[in-house]
Amino acid sequence: MQATKTHVRKGETVMVIAGKDKNKTGTVMQFLPKKDGIIVEGLNMVKRHVKARGNEPGGIKEKEASIHISNVMPYCAKCAKPVRVRLKVLENGDKQRLCAKCGNSLEK
Repeated sequence: MQATKTHVRKGETVMVIAGKDKNKTGTVMQFLPKKDGIIVEGLNMVKRHVKARGNEPGGIKEKEASIHISNVMPYCAKCAKPVRVRLKVLENGDKQRLCAKCGNSLEK
């Protein structure tokens, strides 16, 4: 199976550009390569009816649902906008991810 190439990474701040949570930002918690989706902390909240199991009580719980990666863009704190990513190859051969608008590093 081929690895999915994506413009966002786990732990990165992203902005939603389409859907019910448009213009909201959050941190990527999980990447789902089979669905081409990501789970963003605090966004795309859905309610799940959970049956009681053991000592866990049942009820209606809210949790994050996946968002397709085409609906999010990396967020640059310096520009305060969603941005495209550029790669810069350093002298030692490492690649650095940069904001395409201002050149600020998007690395954690």
